Amino acid sequence: MYYNIESSVIWKTVTPVNKGWSVDKKYLVETKNGDKLLLRLSDIDQYILKKKEYEIIKKYAHTGVKMSLPVEFGICNDNKNVYMLLSWLDGRDLEEVLPTLSENEQYQLGREAGKILHKIHSISLSRNDIPTKTKKDKKLRQLLQYEMSLLRVPNDETAINFVKENIDKIWRKNPVYMHGDFHPGNLIYLNNGTIGVIDFNRWEVGDPYEEFYKLESFGIEISVPYCVGQIDAYFNNNVPDDFWLAQAVYVAHASLYSIKWSEKFGQKEIDGMVRRCMATFENYDYFRSYIPKWYLKYHNSSC
Repeated sequence: MYYNIESSVIWKTVTPVNKGWSVDKKYLVETKNGDKLLLRLSDIDQYILKKKEYEIIKKYAHTGVKMSLPVEFGICNDNKNVYMLLSWLDGRDLEEVLPTLSENEQYQLGREAGKILHKIHSISLSRNDIPTKTKKDKKLRQLLQYEMSLLRVPNDETAINFVKENIDKIWRKNPVYMHGDFHPGNLIYLNNGTIGVIDFNRWEVGDPYEEFYKLESFGIEISVPYCVGQIDAYFNNNVPDDFWLAQAVYVAHASLYSIKWSEKFGQKEIDGMVRRCMATFENYDYFRSYIPKWYLKYHNSSC
């Protein structure tokens, strides 16, 4: 069905959606024929990027995963805005639901998420989308920004050296289409008890192992069983050593650079990143180990 979004005739209600870090303006639209849609509005200068994003979402939709499906794309508001209409997923943010469930339910939902992520990474990569360079240099530049900042945390030298000495352990896998921000905050616990995926605006093509470092940054604060389940299912219960080493590099880098990155958001965000960084140092024994304690502890306690 074609929706003329500049005609209010078909809209019943339009409700702002105020969550997430995206600069897009987002709205829950309910139409008079009972449809629920997500409307995303961007500035017209984002047209090329948003058109590509919409095409990528269409690729992801072919995997069959439950997600915000593409409906329509175009220009509106006298050529001032780009719009994207997506299907709306009814449910609750997974990050809100997980703490209310049993550990086994959390783990099983993590396994479901891991299988979804594997499907996304299995999409055939178009030749034009294959990256011409890796992110290794970018990661080192970001690390230097942290090193030169006034926000350094105590005893960070081990993590800094670990990243520098092991930077060649990342980007060894064939590049894949990535969700780009895959964590419980961008997953919906649907009314039937399964998971749906939203917010693809940070999609990219890159190292599939990079998709996991936000489990350490944010996921374990919500649910360790979920995080363990996501890793286990993605690798079909046989997690390779090269994943753990690459993951440790990504985690060490993110634990430091995220402090510098958060500077523009104020002291509260800086404090939160520092707290997460110190917890990460403990989980990885200041990167003398590259399998986090929370993963080992979960499986040891489950034996």
